[in-house]
Amino acid sequence: MTTFKDLIRRVKSEVREVSPDEAREMARQGAVIVDVREADEWVQGHIPGALFIPRGFLELRIEEKVPDRSQELVLQCAGGTRSALAAKALQELGYTRVSSMAGGFGKWKEAGLPIEVPRTLTPEQKSRYSRHLLVPEVGEAGQTKLLAAKVLLVGAGGLGCPAGLYLAAAGVGTLGVVDSDVVDLSNLQRQVLHTNASVGKPKTESAAATIRALNPDVRVVRHDLRLDASNVMDVIAPYDVILDGSDNFSTKYLVNDASVLSGKPSVYGSIFRFDGQASVFLPRQGPCYRCLFPEPTPAEMAPSCDEAGVLGVLPGIVGLVQATETIKLLLGRGQLLVGRLLTYDALTMRFQEYRVRRDPRCAVCGDEPTIRQVADLAWSCHFEPRQPAPA
Repeated sequence: MTTFKDLIRRVKSEVREVSPDEAREMARQGAVIVDVREADEWVQGHIPGALFIPRGFLELRIEEKVPDRSQELVLQCAGGTRSALAAKALQELGYTRVSSMAGGFGKWKEAGLPIEVPRTLTPEQKSRYSRHLLVPEVGEAGQTKLLAAKVLLVGAGGLGCPAGLYLAAAGVGTLGVVDSDVVDLSNLQRQVLHTNASVGKPKTESAAATIRALNPDVRVVRHDLRLDASNVMDVIAPYDVILDGSDNFSTKYLVNDASVLSGKPSVYGSIFRFDGQASVFLPRQGPCYRCLFPEPTPAEMAPSCDEAGVLGVLPGIVGLVQATETIKLLLGRGQLLVGRLLTYDALTMRFQEYRVRRDPRCAVCGDEPTIRQVADLAWSCHFEPRQPAPA
């Protein structure tokens, strides 16, 4: 009668075993480490970059995760037994370059090699984000990404308020808020982070109080300043995504140029009376704001912000489009508004989409850029009457 020890001895004689150091070097050269432990073991720590497939699901999921049967794989468990059995099973499925890591994760830790401890949700967070956890494209892994993410809101006004409110509700862990203004009574028609009690207070203070009251998971970083060439690169440096809710040309161009030069994605939005537009500018993967609007509208052609006016609900719609694109960016899900300009006409309740291509002659993201550092423009109200050709 064959015992379990006999089985393991035979399997290990038929499967190549490698040390943790060898496994690490193989991973550097393109091998995939597959962790076949259980979920409760994984959350206590795992090898950075490892593919997690519990042993009981390995044969069921491996072909989806690693369809190439010639891909080099290193199977890893806690001590080296389950991984040997898993490696043998993959050999029988036709995978030709399979190894088992001797000593498993225990030996990896003893060797002082790097490990990663994933963030896990508390019971309260599981309740708060329960609807996200039911969505396959989000789930617990996606929610932990959101909680670890950092988004900068440029402006706590019409666009920044609804975007910030919903990003906070969604559990984006750090929200930076840039604004140098104070809350005015006229803001309350559309700037939903602020209340009557906020009038006269700095907008960043009012926004931070509302966000914290909504979701204590969210850390709010106040930037009580006006962005300019002297500070923009330092301000945006810690953030993953820049959400541009500014209302003037000088800041729009400044944020765009800083985002391109730093390689950070920028989520653009603009509003005017009944009209709004949004897009996503992803450096090196699509056009930027200057590809869309190479030069600002002359000051004499741009009405002042106070004169132009805006429908109170309009920034809510455009700001939520920006928030949605930001969440998709952070999750790595869906088709982004990259190379696409979405416009909205509230009077006709009509959305239209326009194709926008990267301009090889663009001054900041073109083939031979002339802008290599940020610079300030003279301040002007934001007004963009031109439209690109329809998609």
